[in-house]
Amino acid sequence: MTDGVLILGASRGTGLEVARLLDRRGDAVTAFVRPTTDMAALLQLRVRLFRGDILDATSVQGALASGSFRALIDTVGGRRGEPRPDYHGTRNLVDAARAAGVPRFILVTAIGCGDSRGAVGPRVIEFLGPVLEEKTLGENYLMASGLDYTILRPGGMTHDPASGTAIRTEDRQVMGMISRADLARLVVDCLDEPLSIGKVFHTVDPGIRQEAPLQRGQGFPGGPVQ
Repeated sequence: MTDGVLILGASRGTGLEVARLLDRRGDAVTAFVRPTTDMAALLQLRVRLFRGDILDATSVQGALASGSFRALIDTVGGRRGEPRPDYHGTRNLVDAARAAGVPRFILVTAIGCGDSRGAVGPRVIEFLGPVLEEKTLGENYLMASGLDYTILRPGGMTHDPASGTAIRTEDRQVMGMISRADLARLVVDCLDEPLSIGKVFHTVDPGIRQEAPLQRGQGFPGGPVQ
């Protein structure tokens, strides 16, 4: 059996779109989900479920030990009123991947992290400064891990159908919107592309113009609209 892909954050949003794409093409997919998560959409797919908590290192280790994986995709976002998983969760995943010998790790964060802080406006920093700092710590931990990583940073995200016109770029000043469906396609593209290893990409759709909501932090990863 071909080694599979473990997806974190697969119950909704970008992670669910990634699971749909991989399931459609016949990949063996395991979705790491919390026991309290609504799994109705995942149950429509040929996806194996592993129930656990990304903030529990033992739980994450159990997920990696539950199968044979060639890659891990982390699309986890936070929810209001709950502990943020952006750093501690990513750290648990990186440590478990290294211990299990899973070489490939794709992480979805946000424009505004790390060396892209200058790409976002002051309103985004006002809304999401602490979130971006946590995501940056997660990025840095992954980049220093020795794993074959790719990091994708979306700007504002929509629930629109895929347009097929979204792009990824290494320009750290690029900011814009992207649909979750298009972001998922870019994630899957990176999974199959060795040249994306060790790269950090901004992901945007040049055809979407919603600058005002974006500057309020709406539709932004970890922002007021998930």
